[in-house]
Amino acid sequence: MADIFDVIADGTRREILRVLQRRDQDSDGGTSVSQLVAELTVSQPTVSKHLKVLREAGLVTVREEGQHRFYSIDPVPLEEVDDWLMPFFVDEGELATQAAQSIYAPLPEPATRFAESLGRTAAVVQTALKRLGA
Repeated sequence: MADIFDVIADGTRREILRVLQRRDQDSDGGTSVSQLVAELTVSQPTVSKHLKVLREAGLVTVREEGQHRFYSIDPVPLEEVDDWLMPFFVDEGELATQAAQSIYAPLPEPATRFAESLGRTAAVVQTALKRLGA
């Protein structure tokens, strides 16, 4: 399998991933090769070649429906890239300090009311379950 950084180094493949990400948010059926060709204004063989590389790297999945293929992005390998890159952009000590401060920050009033309501509802359900012997 190709190194993921080699795969995403190509601008056309990055653009295909951007289109798939945007389209995946709008639909759950995937994006056809012809839709990608129309949106990217590159040839069908070029799109197919790049999709093959992305598929082999695990960055996209394909669903076959008759003679048509529908592609969707698989974010898991990109999360691994993100995990690798994160230390270069974030000071872990500063991040820990921010996290500790946010733990003790007061909730906004609507969130406080919701949490109280949720707690009361959970108590009522728990009492009802005890009475039913569940």
